Amino acid sequence: MAQQRRTLIAGNWKMNGSLSANSGLLGDLLAASIESASEVLVCVPSVYLAQCDALLAKTSIAFGAQDVSAHQSGAYTGEVSPAMLADFSCKYVIVGHSERRAYHHESNELVAQKSLQALRSNICPIVCVGETLEQREAGKTNEVVVTQLQAVMDVLDDGALARIVVAYEPVWAIGTGKTATPEMAQEVHAVLRKTLAERSAFAAEKVRILYGGSMKPDNAKELLVMPDIDGGLIGGAALKAVDFLAIIAAA
Repeated sequence: MAQQRRTLIAGNWKMNGSLSANSGLLGDLLAASIESASEVLVCVPSVYLAQCDALLAKTSIAFGAQDVSAHQSGAYTGEVSPAMLADFSCKYVIVGHSERRAYHHESNELVAQKSLQALRSNICPIVCVGETLEQREAGKTNEVVVTQLQAVMDVLDDGALARIVVAYEPVWAIGTGKTATPEMAQEVHAVLRKTLAERSAFAAEKVRILYGGSMKPDNAKELLVMPDIDGGLIGGAALKAVDFLAIIAAA
């Protein structure tokens, strides 16, 4: 089944970047003339969407945002609506990243609403799910990720569900230098695929499930050959053109 889904390599810049640094990084990526069967994406702070729109228009690299409001408009100071993202030809948005859940106390229900609103503006939500080290050690990994995904599934019809991307990010493996083995990652990805299949076989076949736990050039290939790993949500390695390009090549 995996070969029917186009691999997605998505960079998450997190709260990093500047006009000059972004220009240099994107310039290096474009200069490499990426020839890959994979889809390549960078998710950037919202203040740099206009820059990406200018630099990446009509190129092989897509761009997305790192968060979005659960509302379309109104008195929500500081929020960025899906329609605003769409104004900049933004194709994707990360929702429910573990850092948003931890630092901003985002609930599963809020993540679900953000996913729904993004889809209404024809923006693909990259729905992040994942467990903490404490939850993994308590044997609750599957329970946690299924509950997080189920909240999103509950607000989407089958057609909308087939349009999302899911990213499994074991929280204990983000920025720690630790990583799940390919087999550990595949086990969780298979659970997520099964959860989708129980609702819609079509969605289970179409939805790409990315691995987001410290994918790097030296482990990308062995992770990406797993049958239910359809790409990566890349953090630190996405900020270095040579590393990001190596991961793209591994795919």
